[in-house]
Amino acid sequence: MTIVVGYSPSGQGDAALRSAVREAGRRRQDLLIASHPYNDPEHGPSVASAEAVQTALAAAGGAELRAQVRTAAEHEDIGEFLVTVAEESAASVIVIGLRRKSPIGKLNLGASARRLVLGAPCPVLTVKDTSTSTSGTIPAVAADA
Repeated sequence: MTIVVGYSPSGQGDAALRSAVREAGRRRQDLLIASHPYNDPEHGPSVASAEAVQTALAAAGGAELRAQVRTAAEHEDIGEFLVTVAEESAASVIVIGLRRKSPIGKLNLGASARRLVLGAPCPVLTVKDTSTSTSGTIPAVAADA
């Protein structure tokens, strides 16, 4: 079986990748990194290059894991992309990161996250971004514009 992680060049993407690496080690499973575009409120849209994903994986402690990377199309819905990847890989779990929200914003799960949680063929592990900013927490990660 495989662990699917939704990764973007962001704090929540880094948090998800760290958790997925821990799960993959604990379960002795392969990792499938589902990389998708991210629209940073401060810096605009970005997509992690293949090299940036590998650098982030190493920084998260997963350099020794068997990992594959799939990248979403630019305008593909993230929730649907992750469900499709999970179905095609017979995933045991999907790991995603969520951004911090205001107290009122916490009442509403984002549309993509809601689609993923309701449509996933397996359990979904959500982790929160523990960084204090909205940008990525792994400084070595470069993003393509």
